[in-house]
Amino acid sequence: MSGAGRPSRRTVIAAGGVVALTAGCSKYGDEGAPPEAPKSEPTAASPSASKSGGKDQPPPKAEELAKTSDIPVGGGKVFKDKKVVVTQPEKGDFKAFSAVCTHSGCTVGEVADGTINCPCHGSKYRVADASVADGPAPRPLPPQNIKVTGNSITLG
Repeated sequence: MSGAGRPSRRTVIAAGGVVALTAGCSKYGDEGAPPEAPKSEPTAASPSASKSGGKDQPPPKAEELAKTSDIPVGGGKVFKDKKVVVTQPEKGDFKAFSAVCTHSGCTVGEVADGTINCPCHGSKYRVADASVADGPAPRPLPPQNIKVTGNSITLG
């Protein structure tokens, strides 16, 4: 029982926990110091952005997604880690689409028999334009940008 003007046992324990938590969040010696501002990366406009004495750097080389020979004509290949599917509806015509099914967000599983197939609920998309060939998908797969240079396919 607490007397008039005296805090209850529960109040003292709760206050002690708050003090312990806030004390654990600071480093020794910086109790009165303001929090540090986050360090930012140099921007293109800042002098430290370029290491070549102010000259523009070429953009980083795009990572190769596949060789053109990896994508069969009339079919395609799913790159689950990149969430993209690349198709070749006709020889030399490469297209890329999101690999995320528009029905429930599953990643499509394969490209076979002229369609991009989702294993979750059976949606199928046409390799030529990713339009819905068989539902329950409500919309086509969104297009993705790729670049074909020689026999190399990169995202971009």
